Amino acid sequence: MSKIGIFMADGCEEIEGLTVVDVVRRAKMEIVMLSITGKKEVTSSHGVTFLADALAEETGYEDLDGIVLPGGMPGTMHFNAVIRKFAEEGKLVAAICAAPSVLGAAGLLEGKHATCHPGFEEKLTGATTSADEVVVDGNIITSRGMGTAIPFAF
Repeated sequence: MSKIGIFMADGCEEIEGLTVVDVVRRAKMEIVMLSITGKKEVTSSHGVTFLADALAEETGYEDLDGIVLPGGMPGTMHFNAVIRKFAEEGKLVAAICAAPSVLGAAGLLEGKHATCHPGFEEKLTGATTSADEVVVDGNIITSRGMGTAIPFAF
């Protein structure tokens, strides 16, 4: 069975994060909400407070098959080493809304096709950009935003 981690932080876009968690769990796959704030309580960009399953800094990533980055997250850049390792190992790396810009900054989109929230395309360094809802290129999945959260989760 696949096991996915999803980074959560104060200011995250709740639809982009929690929709992925909901869909993945309905598919009977395991997903772990990892708080990157040092506390399990996370408050989204629209004031929705929820509890993450674990703290990212206390997590061993070796048992995860993929990582998801919802949008609206300041601070994801602190996990570039984890994201790069996943990409290099051919594990799933998925990002939605503005979060694909983190993949661009990490050099993971070079020669790849990708999409993002309109207006962030220039931050997808090295990528051929698309206006598609969801773009899958190898082990990298990107999506445009809140309105594409369900197709992104699938």
